[in-house]
Amino acid sequence: MLKLAQYLGEADLLIRALRASRRKITLFLFTVSNLVVIMGSLMYVIEGADNGFTSIPRSIYWAIITLTTVGYGDIVPETNLGQAMASVIMIIGYSIIAVPTGIVTSEITYASRYSKGGVCQNCSFEGHDIDAKFCKRCGARL
Repeated sequence: MLKLAQYLGEADLLIRALRASRRKITLFLFTVSNLVVIMGSLMYVIEGADNGFTSIPRSIYWAIITLTTVGYGDIVPETNLGQAMASVIMIIGYSIIAVPTGIVTSEITYASRYSKGGVCQNCSFEGHDIDAKFCKRCGARL
């Protein structure tokens, strides 16, 4: 258990990257939530109660399950238009998987680029380039 202490620096890097990408991920989740509500409501109108889409919340549940590529199969569209829309939602779901990964990865790359440059002993500034020999802020040797 004590050997995990050596990974605290990497954990701090991950936390900083998640904090830096918080606004982007929030916007992404807001967009996905709106997409699910719209798609679920459309499926309720297209399929109706006869095909298992008994209410808009149940249709939104189906849209979430389909978009996240889980697909329980408890509700299945029966009409051709509903199946076409389900196909579009599935393709959107696969394309959405990579978006948060890319956001966090870019922030990790940015954070790791500037975290390895060292800390100035004189002024405690941390944002140095990797190959820096002198502090950006006070000019002291690193």
